[in-house]
Amino acid sequence: MSGKGPLAGMKVVELAHIMAGPACGLMLADMGADVIKVEKPTGDDSRRFVPPEIAGESAAYLMMNRNKRGIALDLKQPEAVQALRDLLAEADVVIENYRLGTMEKLGLGYESLREINPRLVYCEISGFGRTGPYAGRGGFDLIAQGMSGLMSITGEGPGRPPVKPGAPITDITAGILAAMGCCAAYAQARATGQGQKVDTSLFEAGITLTYWQSAIAFATGETPGPVGSAHPLNAPYQAFETRDGWINVGAANQQNWLRLLQVIEAPELGEDPRFATNRDRMQNLSALVDLLNDYLRQRDTADWLERMEAQGLPAGPVLSIPEMQADPQALARGMIVETEHPVAGRVKGIGHPVKFSAAETETATPAPLLGQHGREVLGELGYAPDKIEALIAAGALICPADTVMA
Repeated sequence: MSGKGPLAGMKVVELAHIMAGPACGLMLADMGADVIKVEKPTGDDSRRFVPPEIAGESAAYLMMNRNKRGIALDLKQPEAVQALRDLLAEADVVIENYRLGTMEKLGLGYESLREINPRLVYCEISGFGRTGPYAGRGGFDLIAQGMSGLMSITGEGPGRPPVKPGAPITDITAGILAAMGCCAAYAQARATGQGQKVDTSLFEAGITLTYWQSAIAFATGETPGPVGSAHPLNAPYQAFETRDGWINVGAANQQNWLRLLQVIEAPELGEDPRFATNRDRMQNLSALVDLLNDYLRQRDTADWLERMEAQGLPAGPVLSIPEMQADPQALARGMIVETEHPVAGRVKGIGHPVKFSAAETETATPAPLLGQHGREVLGELGYAPDKIEALIAAGALICPADTVMA
């Protein structure tokens, strides 16, 4: 790593797999932290999320693990556990997403590690958090989306089957929240010399995403339901059909509502009492949407976008994923990046979403091969070469030439 990121100097050990924990590690790594990913002998499960593959490498794994160094340990062997303890003794942050009690059984729980490293920030990401009646449950994004209320507010409308958002949003959001917590606890540890636990979950990540709908439920006692692409509090603010596709229109406040009427050349709707205020428009949303769809179907998406932009009306097309990846704004903001992988070659990924005026985020190195940096990482801890080779011979440390995937 070049050391140009705002977190340069932070050493992170990632004992996490698949999505939420690796998302946390990815955020920190892009900001300059030295993230060492510790995998089991068969590797992170996402290595087997195939297809799709790039030259035999899992595209899912490559996406989530760039800018990290990789070491593979068989934690069933005491020598491997000791090597991990030695690594954690020098770390600033550890990220783990094992089931409750797993780390304690290995002798790697927070109380044990704080004895050898008082400044350690111990980040736990789980399905439901480490306290409360569900603390022992395993958690997956689908389960968290359902239990957090997200699936009850997602979909086309009442009476339809439950729908989850297409992205694993509780996994990703939990990873981002964990990264935020790690940065806060790291700052405090730098000031006080004392680390602490950082505990978040997929369940809480999902709850956090219900701010508007929870506000409605708190205020009215009513149960908000799915409204398709519409907004639960403002209208019109949703996707509308055009002659050749779909367009999102953000005419949620009164000024933008009047701009929309200018664009579609329908001043008479401004005199209609059903649509006079936002309250009126929300109460008559179905009729409003039908009328606006009639107008917007008369022209192509590109034509409407040009007209709306000229009026200062927020609007945008509904892009496919490949269209988004080719969008000039996504490219200008560095949201599409490339790394050079030793097996897969040039690999594209999603860039870091936060920009800094006095620091850089990095996409310098590709996701590691299984155990790629084992010798390097243990060498930095002071392990002699013959001791490292002995660990490899015993199967406690797995390096690329010795790797056997399950």
